[in-house]
Amino acid sequence: MDINWDIVIKIIIPFGTLILGKYLDDWLSKKPKLISYLVHASAFNVQSNPPCIVYTHSIVVRNVGRKAAHNVRIGHNTLPDNYQLFPAIPHSVEGKTDAIREIVIPQLVPNEQITVSYLYAPPLIWSQINTYTKSDEGFAKILNVLPTPQLSKKWIRILRTLLFFGVIFVIYLIIELIKWFILISK
Repeated sequence: MDINWDIVIKIIIPFGTLILGKYLDDWLSKKPKLISYLVHASAFNVQSNPPCIVYTHSIVVRNVGRKAAHNVRIGHNTLPDNYQLFPAIPHSVEGKTDAIREIVIPQLVPNEQITVSYLYAPPLIWSQINTYTKSDEGFAKILNVLPTPQLSKKWIRILRTLLFFGVIFVIYLIIELIKWFILISK
């Protein structure tokens, strides 16, 4: 069987361009992109009369996109009376019941990050408080994170460049192997 490589290339190139275009559009588009993650959860034995236990936890909400996120909403099954936003920014609390409420932040500009800290007593625990984070543009990505060292932007660019050339080399190698197998099978 003889393969017409001209036709194969004419079919593969448009599909490859479509996939590359979609990837570049997602990467370069100016849109907000919210992420949220739990920073810590702690319990403290307070030495008072009588002794008591208090819990605390914090979440971070960050806009890593290239456009401002509007009406950022942090949902809660139960919103403790003692909470704090850092840095202090204008916000409001909305909700029809004491249990289901939202902290609403009018806008998070690109690369802006806020930390919401909560203080509460048992039987409430951290997993019963926060439910979701979203904005007018969509839901935030909830991350399960571990502290790790970050590479500098220079090293990230170098690694991306090496990855790009590596992918091109692998594609070239696959095409050459296919040509080789076709020549052997003749």
